[in-house]
Amino acid sequence: MGQKDFSHGATDAVKVLGAMAMAAAVIKVAGNVMGLSPLPDLFPKNSANNNSKKPKKKVRVYMDGCFDMMHYGHANALRQARALGDELVVGVVSDEEIKANKGPPVMSMDERVVMVSSVKWVNEIIPDAPYEINEEFMNKLFTEYKIDYIIHGDDPCLLPDGSDAYAHAKKAGRYKQIKRTEGVSSTDIVGRMLLCVRDRPNETPVHASLQRQFSHGHTGSQENGSGGGAGTRVSHFLPTSRRIVQFSNGKGPNPNARIVYMDGAFDLFHAGHVETLKLARAMGDFLLVGIHSDQIVSAHRGPNHPVMHVHERSLSVLACRYVDEVIIGAPWEVTKDMITTFNISLVVHGTCAEENIHLKNGEHDPYAAAKEAGIYTTIKSPRDITTSTIIQRIFTNHEAYKKRNEKKMESEKKYYQSKTYVNGD
Repeated sequence: MGQKDFSHGATDAVKVLGAMAMAAAVIKVAGNVMGLSPLPDLFPKNSANNNSKKPKKKVRVYMDGCFDMMHYGHANALRQARALGDELVVGVVSDEEIKANKGPPVMSMDERVVMVSSVKWVNEIIPDAPYEINEEFMNKLFTEYKIDYIIHGDDPCLLPDGSDAYAHAKKAGRYKQIKRTEGVSSTDIVGRMLLCVRDRPNETPVHASLQRQFSHGHTGSQENGSGGGAGTRVSHFLPTSRRIVQFSNGKGPNPNARIVYMDGAFDLFHAGHVETLKLARAMGDFLLVGIHSDQIVSAHRGPNHPVMHVHERSLSVLACRYVDEVIIGAPWEVTKDMITTFNISLVVHGTCAEENIHLKNGEHDPYAAAKEAGIYTTIKSPRDITTSTIIQRIFTNHEAYKKRNEKKMESEKKYYQSKTYVNGD
């Protein structure tokens, strides 16, 4: 057939199809008028793709942990786990299981659940989870919770008998591994807390014995402005701009957003911080949190404070689902210029704070400008907990924590001796 004949054929075909479509439209209108049952569409929309539009099954992943004295390393592990699926279910190990396998927890189950629930990458919580992923619990995860994969870090998790807590998941081919966040651990944080009371006469005997347990054999002077003396391990965290981006929401407020500002040290980020931030966020559209610099915290709370340095504290706060953005190293005073620069609508502060926070000589109220503008208010803190109360818990049961950390230090030492590079972050 020549090109001309083909063109005529194509034109005729178009005419026929057009006539069919017009006839179908007429019949449909007539049917509607006469009350007849409608005919099916001659050319249904996306008919060729109807079968391919089925909703894709969401991949659900599970990660468990004690999450005691939760820090940015825990949050980063949850971030990595969430990246391996569409929904993250987190098991919070029960107090009894922690005692049996590691020693007494510092934070209660309720506090630990609040902390894990506040992490923005978490979709669901399973409280009182077992320490070991035994076959029975693993099958429950697969059937009842529709879990596809079980996640854990590259550091070993051993039961008291020396066996692998994730052996069943690995055998089932449903195990995935993430990279451990270097530079922080609960054991390390306990060591730092002990420095916060070294100048208290009543605590000296206890502190001296415990400080030797947690010195980790490191020598040298203070690091990162966090205080400390010879033989003390402070922080080995190396902050990067990429890590901050990973934790950030990556977007600012809308032009007409009601911006709420709250500042503080947020040291040893805990359930009291989280629940106060939740209330603050509910007072506006965008919550901006100021994280005070190490120098400011030290000046107002005393030597060896803060326990966590400013980048560590910033990441912990950024991981909280109620926080939209942070100012890293925020000033002590909320000035009129600062209110204008960030378009702040409301400045808030919790009622529960450290007892030893005080104004330095010649220093005026840091919230004076906000009060003068009529945009300052206080929030009744839902929990009576501070950094100092957490430190006190360690000292109240120091012998038990000493044994717990001795055991943990040995396992961490073995980890670092045998560790290899793991791709991912």
